[in-house]
Amino acid sequence: MRQAGRYLPEYRELRAKAGGFLDLCYAPEMATEVTLQPIRRFDLDAAILFSDILVVPHALGQEVRFVEGEGPRLDPVTGLAEFGRLKDAIDLDMLAPVYETVSRVRKELSREKALIGFCGAPYTVATYMVGGRGGEEQAPARLLAYREPDVFAELIERLVTASAAHLVAQLKAGADAVQIFDSWAGDLPPGEFARWSTRPIAELCERVRAEVPGAKIIAFARGAGAKLADFAGVVPADGFGVATSEDLRVARSAVYASRALQGAVDPIALVAGGAALDRAVDDALAALGGHPMILNLGHGVRQETPPEHVAQLVKRARGKG
Repeated sequence: MRQAGRYLPEYRELRAKAGGFLDLCYAPEMATEVTLQPIRRFDLDAAILFSDILVVPHALGQEVRFVEGEGPRLDPVTGLAEFGRLKDAIDLDMLAPVYETVSRVRKELSREKALIGFCGAPYTVATYMVGGRGGEEQAPARLLAYREPDVFAELIERLVTASAAHLVAQLKAGADAVQIFDSWAGDLPPGEFARWSTRPIAELCERVRAEVPGAKIIAFARGAGAKLADFAGVVPADGFGVATSEDLRVARSAVYASRALQGAVDPIALVAGGAALDRAVDDALAALGGHPMILNLGHGVRQETPPEHVAQLVKRARGKG
């Protein structure tokens, strides 16, 4: 869940040398270093590829840029005219530096540690492509889905195809597992959630496994809540992420016991540290213990997180704190 980033001084130092954020994502030597920084500092069990979910629309021909202090900006796809200007297929050559990073990290990482690649889920990526940026409830994409469902469905299908190719390339380059992030799906009503999140992610998993049989996949529909049982019943993933606001015990009862749950320590508790963080770790272990699990956050590490609190979490999780 965003292991690397602005909370680490060594990341900020390298980021300053890289120029733009996408420049850093597409520079294999630097992206490899950023991916490995948290492993060196905290001896975590897995490394998460340093990249971004928006490299997929970028490789489909959409203009993507990052504004310092504000986040991503894209030229919005608001209808057929803009959709028609996208490429029919993802340009994997454009993303070759990402796959080189995967290969470099896998070579430098010990075999005892896993390397996790990722992509954004079709719905979440579509919300940025349509809205041009993040925003409250990602309303522009939801409006397009209601007003022009055929156009939105075609965009989702293109993203399923593109994302599958992107994940397959990461797995073939050396990733041990991949994760699919649907960060905005939780705002959707049940019917729309099934149509735009559950079914596309299920199709994405199936396409990946058609190319890489047995591929290990984690699916994270942030805020799924009561919809998690239906989501996990359709999506053939090996593990499912659980957001901060969700009850881990309820989530555990909603998902087959043989499949892992990932989460859901509150990133704010990680910022707080101390006894509050210890309780959060203990509660997660108590809720998920005895079943396959990945102890992690309910979302990404916040910029203001003291690095020593991450060390505290790791120590506590391993029974040494």
